[in-house]
Amino acid sequence: MKIDGQCHCGGVSYEAEISPDTVIVCHCSDCQTISGAPYRANVPVKVENFTLHGTPKTYVKTADSGNKLALAFCGDCGASLYSSKLENPVILNLRLGAVKQRAQLAPKGQYFCRSAMPWVFDLDAIPKSQDQTSSHRPHYSTGRTRG
Repeated sequence: MKIDGQCHCGGVSYEAEISPDTVIVCHCSDCQTISGAPYRANVPVKVENFTLHGTPKTYVKTADSGNKLALAFCGDCGASLYSSKLENPVILNLRLGAVKQRAQLAPKGQYFCRSAMPWVFDLDAIPKSQDQTSSHRPHYSTGRTRG
């Protein structure tokens, strides 16, 4: 499947040829911390099936295995783009949030479920809304009183 994606500001973009059957959700604590979310969805792409426009910044992290990984993101807007082995990458793991066709790419597996938030597998039980104006939205007090 041909896909394309970009960071939030559009400064870095790409095209890729991927298999939709390889989309996964990762619940590892590193993905949670780095993304600021309870999990991250990824799709792998072979380096030869990936064309990059622009120059992302990279952050090098050391995995529990000791492997060094390069995490690519936009240096202007901070949007995550992909990760890969630091040395001689063969596969890039594209961050699904930056893929324009993300709605067509349902995950086929979940990894590191031992680190998953305990509520993440029961999202259907949480009230839903099409926008922020939901009557289910919690009310937050500012802590101030009028006086």
